[in-house]
Amino acid sequence: MIPFPFNFTLPNRFVQRWTSVLFVMLVVLAAPAWGKPPQTILFVGNSFIYGFGSPVLHYRADTVQDLNGEGLGGVPALFKRFTKEAGLDYEVSLETVGGYTLMNHYLHKARLIDRSWDHVILQEQSELDPDHPGDPTNLRIYSGKLAALFKKRNPHVDIRLFATWSSPYMIHAKDGHWHGQPIEAMGQELDAAYVKVAEGNPDIDGVIPVGLAFNRAIAMHVADSNPYDGISAGRVDVWTYDHHHASAYGYYLEALMDFGAITGKDPRTLGRDEKAAADLGLSPSQAEALQNVAYRQLQVQAAKAGTSRSSKP
Repeated sequence: MIPFPFNFTLPNRFVQRWTSVLFVMLVVLAAPAWGKPPQTILFVGNSFIYGFGSPVLHYRADTVQDLNGEGLGGVPALFKRFTKEAGLDYEVSLETVGGYTLMNHYLHKARLIDRSWDHVILQEQSELDPDHPGDPTNLRIYSGKLAALFKKRNPHVDIRLFATWSSPYMIHAKDGHWHGQPIEAMGQELDAAYVKVAEGNPDIDGVIPVGLAFNRAIAMHVADSNPYDGISAGRVDVWTYDHHHASAYGYYLEALMDFGAITGKDPRTLGRDEKAAADLGLSPSQAEALQNVAYRQLQVQAAKAGTSRSSKP
């Protein structure tokens, strides 16, 4: 080693200054690794969210937090899978009980869900009121109470109502409230009720029109309109064996609508080889068709956004 011909000592102030600069540089470089905290989302509802009657029920339950400790994955786990595939970071929770109304959730589960959330999806019972089918009174009252609860924790929380679908059973059963009407009628009536409630409450940010997406799937010849007389070739049955709850196809469409509405992403970007679809036994063509249905319905919803509060673009 060749020695320096003189002693070289840096002034203390110089060392301190550059030590500070190096520290700031290290913090800046490390920041991307730390990242932003994940977006939190809570799904509140019943079997229409946890996926009764299909393999969606326990799908990837380890990727979401079931606040009731029942080990359910459901549509929230599909949503989680979609967001991960899209490179998004969401922490997903669900609080679901079979047959529950929003009144039940408010009266019996408020303490469990009373937290700060970034997003909340609320689903009323499939007939709105099991004692008075089609009556949105309790939907209005208890979605309002729950929304106020969440807004108190986080004034910026995004709260959506999930409008459910037509039930072939309710259409074809003689004692069904919508007996004898076209299959689309129930979904249209339910959606209108949800929209009216959302428009009447500034705490609620919009409606996710899953029922109208089911109707659109029928109109686009992706889904069959009447599972009681068999399924037409090339179409899917969006309902399960009870002709009331959804099938894997129906819950997949529901999750696509949630994904598009909450994240603002085009569901078609998931692609025909989307992983959850393959897990559930959907063909690439079926996955692609359902993604296109969701996209089309969300586009219609976005077009309404200028004159209605039914959804955010």
